[in-house]
Amino acid sequence: MSQSIDLPKIDELAQELATIQQTGSKRIALLGSRHVPITHQHLIEMMSYALVLAGNRIVTSGATGTNAAAIRGAMRADPNMLTVILPQSLDRQSAESRKQIAKVMHLVENPANDQLSLAEASSLCNKEIISRCQQLICFAFHDSRTLLQTCREAEEQRKVVTLFYFD
Repeated sequence: MSQSIDLPKIDELAQELATIQQTGSKRIALLGSRHVPITHQHLIEMMSYALVLAGNRIVTSGATGTNAAAIRGAMRADPNMLTVILPQSLDRQSAESRKQIAKVMHLVENPANDQLSLAEASSLCNKEIISRCQQLICFAFHDSRTLLQTCREAEEQRKVVTLFYFD
């Protein structure tokens, strides 16, 4: 009995191997849930800090929780290595987020999405973020529809995706 070879799967594995073996800096997207215990936030912050110290660029959004932790870590290591892409304009962000984002050097706003729901704007924002990265690290719950859809879209684009579940 002969086995058929799944060429798209081989291409995906080859892309993953190439990304993992790449020794130069990478553009890594760090995304995740807003509802994250403080201990997990500290771990995400340390990961972001270490990734930047290793020469990687971090791309994230401006929400609380996971994204705020990623921003804190990257800002502590090297603010120039961080890009924050907002789902809507800066005015639409929470006061807490605006205070943190005010210090970000590379900030992209999306005021054209102000009329959309936050879920719709976040989905579009996540698409933009994964289009700018080589790898996605995502922290989600099993019912995080927008984040899980972002992971599927990143995989379809042959990005290396690492998904951590909180539950």
